[in-house]
Amino acid sequence: MVRIGAHVDQDDPLGHAHAIGADVVQFFLGDPQGWKGPVLPATADALNASDVDVYIHAPYVINVATANNRIRIPSRKLLAAHLEAAAGLGAKGLIVHGGHVGKDDDPQVGFDNWRKVFERMDCPIPVLIENTAGGGNAMARKLDRVARLWEALDGLEVGFCLDTCHAHAGGEDLADVVDRVKAITGRIDLIHCNDSRDAFDSGADRHANIGQGRIDPELILNVCRAAGAPIVVETPGAGQAEDIAFLRANLN
Repeated sequence: MVRIGAHVDQDDPLGHAHAIGADVVQFFLGDPQGWKGPVLPATADALNASDVDVYIHAPYVINVATANNRIRIPSRKLLAAHLEAAAGLGAKGLIVHGGHVGKDDDPQVGFDNWRKVFERMDCPIPVLIENTAGGGNAMARKLDRVARLWEALDGLEVGFCLDTCHAHAGGEDLADVVDRVKAITGRIDLIHCNDSRDAFDSGADRHANIGQGRIDPELILNVCRAAGAPIVVETPGAGQAEDIAFLRANLN
C-alpha cells in the first residue's frame, strides 16, 4: 500500500500526522526563507521512534546552481547542514528545488554546479531534486532541462521528487509525465500531490486542495498510480485530512 501524508508544521510533526491521518510527514527544519541552520523539533525522539515516515524539505533560499558565489557557497553549506540533520531524524530523503541561473547565464553552468555538489558532499540519505513551476532559466521546470541536469549528474546517486502542481504550472502534460520523467531519471522517489490554483503553463506556484484547483483529480490520481511512490500533499492545511482520505480511498 502506498504511504500517504502531508507537509506539516515543524512544531509537532507527529501530532499533526495523527490529527490528519497521515503515515508520512514532511516539514522544514527552520525558516524556509532564511539562512539559519536547521533546528530539530522538540518531538524528534518520539517521531524517530514512530512508524511515521519523515521527509525534510530544504529551505527555498538554497540555490546551488547559481553562478553567484555569494549565494551558491552558502547554499551548499546550508544544504549539507540540512542533510546531516535530516539523516539524524531518520528521514527518507531531503527535498531541494532545482534552482536557477541568471537570465543571461549559460544553463550549463547550473548543471555543472549541481554536479560539484554531489562530488564534494556526502549524502547519508537521498537528496531528491524537485521540479519547479516557474523561472525562465530554471534547472528543473521543463523536462528537457531535467534531462540535461541528469546528464550532468550521470554516475551519481540522486533522487527525484515530482510535484503535480509544479508540472502543470510549468507546462508539462500530466497525462504522460511519469513515463517521461522515468525515461530521464529512472526513478520517482516522492510525489508532491497538489492541485493548482492557476492555469496550465502559468508558471505560478500556488497549491490548492485536490478538486479545488485547475487540475482534473483523475489526472492527479493517474500520476500517483503510475509513479508508485510515497505521496505528500502540500495543500492548504484545512483540507489536508480530506485530501489524504480521497487519495487513500482511490489509490489503495
